[in-house]
Amino acid sequence: MKTARTLILGMGNPIVSDDSVGFRVVERLQDRLQNREDLVVTASSVSGLSLLDMVIGYERVIVIDSIQTKGGKPGTIYRLSPSDFDQARHAATLHGVGLLGALALGETLRLDMPQEVILFAIEAEDVVTFSEQCTPQVERAIPLAEDMVLKEVAMGGADGAAG
Repeated sequence: MKTARTLILGMGNPIVSDDSVGFRVVERLQDRLQNREDLVVTASSVSGLSLLDMVIGYERVIVIDSIQTKGGKPGTIYRLSPSDFDQARHAATLHGVGLLGALALGETLRLDMPQEVILFAIEAEDVVTFSEQCTPQVERAIPLAEDMVLKEVAMGGADGAAG
């Protein structure tokens, strides 16, 4: 059993423009949350079943990742739960399906899965260009996403979108 109760996980690829946004948010959070023994704050490029190993044993998982939706405005931040993906079925993300599949498999296998999973998905403009910089709209969303995660940690969060 892991001693920390909450995992804050930035997902993406650190060298692909807006797909790196989860890494960028986590970099900021690591500085602010470094003395919290109840939290693990990390980033990863893994997907699929490798995610299962990362989330087992935590009570709560907060994921920060990029997303692309039809007609979405770059920089918009969505607070989602796994059940929201039935409604967002046509959303295209590099990691969302892998995460949902890993969570479903963990439940089916009756593993020690998180009781709560929250996804802060930041609408991306560019997820194909090799760059260590996000586009301007997504860059502006990073401190907002950081604040939303901090609020989630402190108060349990609130539903909605910002951006």
